[in-house]
Amino acid sequence: MKDANLVQRKNDHLDIVLNPALNVPKARTGFEHWHFEHCALPELDLDGIDLSSTLFGKKLQAPLLISSMTGGAARARHINRHLAQTAQQLGLAMGVGSQRVALESEASFGLNSELREIAPDIPLLANLGAAQIRGARGLDYARRAVEMIHADALIVHLNPLQEALQTGGDRDWRGVLDAISQLVKRLTVPVVIKEVGAGISTNVARQLSEAGVAMIDVAGAGGTSWAAVEAERAEHPAQRRIAMAFADWGIPTSETLRAIHTGLPAMPLIASGGIADGIDAAKALALGASLVGQAAAVLNSASASAEAAVEHFRTLIEQLRIACFCTGSANLSELRQAKLHYTRSEG
Repeated sequence: MKDANLVQRKNDHLDIVLNPALNVPKARTGFEHWHFEHCALPELDLDGIDLSSTLFGKKLQAPLLISSMTGGAARARHINRHLAQTAQQLGLAMGVGSQRVALESEASFGLNSELREIAPDIPLLANLGAAQIRGARGLDYARRAVEMIHADALIVHLNPLQEALQTGGDRDWRGVLDAISQLVKRLTVPVVIKEVGAGISTNVARQLSEAGVAMIDVAGAGGTSWAAVEAERAEHPAQRRIAMAFADWGIPTSETLRAIHTGLPAMPLIASGGIADGIDAAKALALGASLVGQAAAVLNSASASAEAAVEHFRTLIEQLRIACFCTGSANLSELRQAKLHYTRSEG
């Protein structure tokens, strides 16, 4: 019954995120306040701009991560296959959705060695929730999650708000930081920590840095609001009211990214949470990100076909390339030095 409930929860999440008629509310990322200084004389060949990067020793053709989004539902198998094909074809990194259900049930839902066979050359990141690594079987779960997809790293996602709002969610978060610290010491691959849409404060980032994590995905407010998603799943009006009060809760993506980069300049960061297009990606890179992640924005395309997902990311990559061109940036290093101006005006 527990496994069935978890699978139903994953299916509910997909239904809600994929249904445009629901118009799930969300916060703003803050990227709308940042604007590049336009370079009218770039002196560059647009097609020669170098967007290549590396992650965990593997080369990327663009600094993009297909972020964790689906796990534990039968239809997620097709979505993940399409995303793996896309990542391999375009040279992008990929993070899978939570592997909890796959580890606790008979079915892998496509989260197995098949993904590595589809995408042998990309950085592939496994994924577990903080509550799973805190438990007695945490290290075993982590090792199995990495082994089952031959991952290059493990993402541990932090989702306290979502858990607090879910029926049957994990409410006891004592000992999570120590569990992360122990995992870093004992796991043979790097550990990446990510939020799921409420951002990470500089204080928490510093604690994670001291614990030895390899990378932080800020996953700020402005993308999918899991509080609003849980409100849609609520069985009673009171539950819905509680959840909806937190629909715009969190640190906007641009703010959490800039604050952590300023406070911990040596910490590699992934910017995710409401990245709308290649211009947002360029702004995120200029504000301190090493990599930019996108999840829900590609979900409709990935549900349709690998070709649709490839087209989605090709569009984003071309937007990023043109942003480099129009800031006079021949590569990502130069883009990170491009002038960004902050304004409160949204017009």
